[in-house]
Amino acid sequence: MTDLILDFEQWYSEAHPRLVTSLTLAFGSLDVAHEAADEACVRAYERWNRVSKMGSPVGWTYQVAMNAARRRLRRRSLEASLLRRSRRADQQAPAGELWLLVAGLPERQRHAVVLRHVGQLKEAEIGEAMGIARGTVSATLRAAYQKLQIELTDELAGEVV
Repeated sequence: MTDLILDFEQWYSEAHPRLVTSLTLAFGSLDVAHEAADEACVRAYERWNRVSKMGSPVGWTYQVAMNAARRRLRRRSLEASLLRRSRRADQQAPAGELWLLVAGLPERQRHAVVLRHVGQLKEAEIGEAMGIARGTVSATLRAAYQKLQIELTDELAGEVV
């Protein structure tokens, strides 16, 4: 069993970075690439006795990852479409310059800020919604606030001049 784990760890350390890079280029999304690559590697690990004996374990894993990425992108598209259809006039996004700056944040930071301040969720609830640890939520919010503070300071300095 230990040999199988070591064999998988070596294979994983070589295959995973290439898989993420390939998926990012194929689908244009680093988040989707990481999620799909991780899912495919977990499936490979669960079946390592069989997968390791295949002619191309990497090929099998790429196929699983590509399918996972396609599913994620289809789901995102469907969710966005349903959200657009269900939004009522009184549910419009907050207006104002600050929300324009929030819209420019990296996706994880933007989601955390919106869930905290629009959704009024607590950090533990945000973590559950985003599938990350509460500590990661805290660090993500802190990074977002720092970035917003810098951007707001730069804007205010530009107005004074």
